Amino acid sequence: MGYQKRMKTTYPGVYYRDVQRVGRPGSERMYYIVFKRDGQVHEEKVGRQYSDDMTIARAARIRAERIENKRLSRKEIRALKEAEKNEKMNRWSIDRLWLEYRNQQPNPKSKSLRTDQSRFDKYLNPTFGDKEPKELIQLDVDRLRVNLLKKRSPQTVKHVLALLKRTINFGQSKQLSAGCDFKISLPTVDNFKTEDLTAEQLAKLVKVLNEDHNVQVANLMRLALLTGMRRGELFKLQWSDVDFERGFITIRNPKGGSTQMIPMNKGAREVLKNHPRLEGTTYIFPGREGKERTDIKRAITRIKGNAGLPKDFRPLHGLRHVYASMLASSGKVDLYTLQKLLTHKSPKMTQRYAHLRDEVLKRGAGVASDILENIVSDTK
Repeated sequence: MGYQKRMKTTYPGVYYRDVQRVGRPGSERMYYIVFKRDGQVHEEKVGRQYSDDMTIARAARIRAERIENKRLSRKEIRALKEAEKNEKMNRWSIDRLWLEYRNQQPNPKSKSLRTDQSRFDKYLNPTFGDKEPKELIQLDVDRLRVNLLKKRSPQTVKHVLALLKRTINFGQSKQLSAGCDFKISLPTVDNFKTEDLTAEQLAKLVKVLNEDHNVQVANLMRLALLTGMRRGELFKLQWSDVDFERGFITIRNPKGGSTQMIPMNKGAREVLKNHPRLEGTTYIFPGREGKERTDIKRAITRIKGNAGLPKDFRPLHGLRHVYASMLASSGKVDLYTLQKLLTHKSPKMTQRYAHLRDEVLKRGAGVASDILENIVSDTK
C-alpha cells in the first residue's frame, strides 16, 4: 500500500491515513492529531484502528491532553520505556544477584542449591526480589523474621536470612552492587542434636548392609560410619582423593572450610579396596551417567527400614554422629583430635560430644576411689 492522503474527521485536529493492517490482510486507519502549543504546531501519531483499538473520540481526548501537557507523546513514552529498560539492565536487584550467584556455582543441580532456590522463591523473592540491597531497610527484614518465626522453625528462618545475606555479600564481593547499611542478624538456633545408635541397632545395621544388593549405597554408608564424612563429601569423593600408600583421604572443599586430609583407618581401607571401580567415571560413588551423585534417598530409606532404625534417625548425618560418639566415648581420642577428624572449622561444634568424654573421665576418676577403698579394706 503506497502513501495515502491524510483524511479529516468530524473532530478538529484529528486525521487519519489508511495503512496496511498489522498481522492481517486489508487496511486500517492510522490516526494523527495536529495541535498548537507554545507557538509551535505539532503533528503526532496516536495509534492504529485495530492494533491499538484507536477511535476518533479517543484520538480527540489524547489531543486535548497533549494541548494541556497532561500526556506524553508516543515518542516520549517510547524514550521513557527505553530508559527504564536500560536502567533495569544496569540494576542489580536481589533476584538478579541470586540468579548470577546460582549460575556461578560449580554444581548448579546440587540438592543444597535446589533447596536454596525453593527458599528464595517462597520467602525472599515476593518481598525483596525487585529491590536492590541498598534499598532494603531494617524494618522489612525484621518483619520477615518475625512473620516466619510464627510459622517456621528457627532453623528454617536462619537458613532463609542466611541466604539473603549470602546473596547480598556475593553482589558486594563481585562489585555488582552496594550492600545494605545494616547487619542482618540471624535467629539463635539450638542445633546441637546428637544422634546415636545402641550396640544392638548398630549390629543390625551392619548385618543389613552386608546383605543389601546395592553395593554402592551399602559401601557409602559403611564409609560414613568409618570416617564420619559428610553426605556431600562422600558424593564428591573421587579415586584420586584416596591415597592408599600414605593412608589418607582428601576431602575437597568440606563444609565451611578448605580442602583437608583425614587418615584412612583399617576399616575404611578395606571398604575402598574392595569397592568396584566403574568404567567411565572418576567418582567412587557415582550417580547417573557416571556424574557426581545428587541423591540417595530411596535406597538409604530402604536400608534404614530394614535395619529398624528410629524414624527420626537421619541415615548419613546420623552415622557421622555415631562415628564421633564412638571416638569420644572410647576415652582414647581427645576433643581436639576429634575436631580435626570431623573437619570442624571451630571447636564449637565438637563440644556437643564433650559430655561423652566427661563420662570417660568420671570413670577414670572413679578408679582412684576404688583403689583406695580396696587398700583400706585390705588393712583392716
